[in-house]
Amino acid sequence: MSFSFKQFIVPNFGKRLAFMLPAVILMGVFVSILVEIGWGTDPASFMNLNIAKALGWKLGNTEVLIYGLMLIFTFIFGAQMIGFGSLANMILIGYIVDLCRWLWKITGFSDFISQSTFPITLILFIITLLLFVIVAAVYINAQMGVAPYDAVPSIISGWLPKIPFFIIRMLFDLSAVAIGVIAGKLSGGIEGSVIGSIAMSFLLGPVISLIGKPLKKIL
Repeated sequence: MSFSFKQFIVPNFGKRLAFMLPAVILMGVFVSILVEIGWGTDPASFMNLNIAKALGWKLGNTEVLIYGLMLIFTFIFGAQMIGFGSLANMILIGYIVDLCRWLWKITGFSDFISQSTFPITLILFIITLLLFVIVAAVYINAQMGVAPYDAVPSIISGWLPKIPFFIIRMLFDLSAVAIGVIAGKLSGGIEGSVIGSIAMSFLLGPVISLIGKPLKKIL
């Protein structure tokens, strides 16, 4: 299917936008907290954080570059997946993470996290991760375009129909973690938890799908 600007105007556009845009913003907020905790993030954020560190860039600029390249790939091989949600994910999340981490620093929230006891950190991590999963499910079910990072494995899956999608997605996520590890090593130190991010490679997708099922009735 070829690209058309008409695909940006989906049915119930206003309602979907009202769900999608706050979800994208909150995804950035919750990722910033997960980064501060340091126990692991989603594979894409782990990769981008370490590439940003290796380049000496802010996360926002790095994500625009990486997701921009993925968007070009998607435009060529899966243009029908692109929508307002694709652009919002590409442009907003990284800059929101940068802004929030600056706010956490000047308000002392980052110090609070680093100095907290294990039980408090664990509770904060669980709550933040759960909220991230919920808003990610809202974003996906708003169906206003696929995030560039998510579009790539979907396209690859279409080329390899005999391989179950979950395997392709899992390998793609693990590859992102591996790229993050290499970038972290090149920059002198890995940003975030490798083990935590690997665990999220296996768990986030199924959990987001599970939570997303009841949201379909709303959206």
